[in-house]
Amino acid sequence: MTSNRADAAGGAGASPGSTVEDGITWVLAPSFTAAVAVGVLFAAAGLLLARVDLVLLALPLIIAVAWAWDRQPREARPSDGTVDLDSLANGAELGFVLALTPPDGAESISMRLATLDASPQEIVVSAEAARELRGRIPVLHSGPQQVLRVEHRLFSADAAWRSLPQDPLKVNRVIPPPYTAVSTLPLPRRLLGLTGTHDSSRPGDGGDFRDVHPFTTGDRLRRIDWKTTARRGRFVGDLYVRRTAATADATVLIVLDSHGDVGEQVSEWSRNRAAEKGVSSLDLAREAASSLAAGYIRAGDRVGFQDLASQRRMVAHGGGSRHLRRLLRAVELVEPSDGPGHRQRPPIVPPGALIYVLCTFLDEEAGRMAALWRESGHRVIAVDVLPAPRFARTTRGERLAYRIIIMERSDRIHSLEAQGVEILRWPDDEGSELRETRLRILSRPARSAR
Repeated sequence: MTSNRADAAGGAGASPGSTVEDGITWVLAPSFTAAVAVGVLFAAAGLLLARVDLVLLALPLIIAVAWAWDRQPREARPSDGTVDLDSLANGAELGFVLALTPPDGAESISMRLATLDASPQEIVVSAEAARELRGRIPVLHSGPQQVLRVEHRLFSADAAWRSLPQDPLKVNRVIPPPYTAVSTLPLPRRLLGLTGTHDSSRPGDGGDFRDVHPFTTGDRLRRIDWKTTARRGRFVGDLYVRRTAATADATVLIVLDSHGDVGEQVSEWSRNRAAEKGVSSLDLAREAASSLAAGYIRAGDRVGFQDLASQRRMVAHGGGSRHLRRLLRAVELVEPSDGPGHRQRPPIVPPGALIYVLCTFLDEEAGRMAALWRESGHRVIAVDVLPAPRFARTTRGERLAYRIIIMERSDRIHSLEAQGVEILRWPDDEGSELRETRLRILSRPARSAR
């Protein structure tokens, strides 16, 4: 990533003691400006008072300023900068190599490096050392984000001249969420696909044993069960065949609500500072969406993706490894949206699809969509991605507001359960075993269709 070049400044905007050429401004250091003022003052006083000693005191200051003025940088080419990022190390850090190429005349560089996790750090390095600086950036969240911002200004020899701050280097990166493919997969109430890895209710090839049935036109001779034929046959020519269930694939739609992004630190819900809020709801939503998509795609099912807050973030249903990469990329790019919060109608989904709704349910829009899909006959699983709360640095008013919000949220979730929407909690820490248990319960075949 290369920094943008500074715009050339006009002569009217130049301050006294500065040079402006082709986009970079060199300003005389305040110490040398003070030396000029003191030198002129001493020289004037010596001439007025006829004192040679005052003139001699002014002479070194004037010589130093003249020497600095003679060595002012002539090149006004803005410094070029690049930042190369390494891959994630242990899922927690990014390595980077910062290379700045300053113009001739720059002896040192003052830099301010801002990362997501801490306040900016200011360092001063030589121009030669700035050609390759290495460091590591802690990664706190997934999704699109600015991982590094570098601001710098140039200094000439003895810091006599300095440049105005240069255009910052902004390093943006899309951090993929950590995920593990879900192995226990709930299925739609009816499987409508013609191929796949799941047993359907239709007789066919590829599945488990279904029943024993009299031989009919179209049955294969190798499926004849001679023991059952000998036991059940009453007339000559009676034959019985063993039938298996046909295999089918499931159609799954993953719906993610990107309205807002709250963290586990309740005190940061109003400020929402990325470095302070801890694990966020969108971090958990991206992890859950990626894990579910990988699990169903690897099982041979068809999966689609929809961002409830943006019609542009949509991936049509499909299967295969290439489609999985497309899904994971779409999930990685999800970021908090400020789009309209109310939709006239829910997105159209294929008949018989299983719908996952990933949301914090702090507002009613996602729950309303889930209820409408359930009324249409789809199986809907609401995935709760609200992080486990932490109350460090919270005030009494913030804790009271949190209790009110959570009570409204609980009523909303209970209403969804009453309408037939199933609930899956996606905790962020030690709750993975509870999640697996809940997935196994959701994966049990229904005794009767709802």
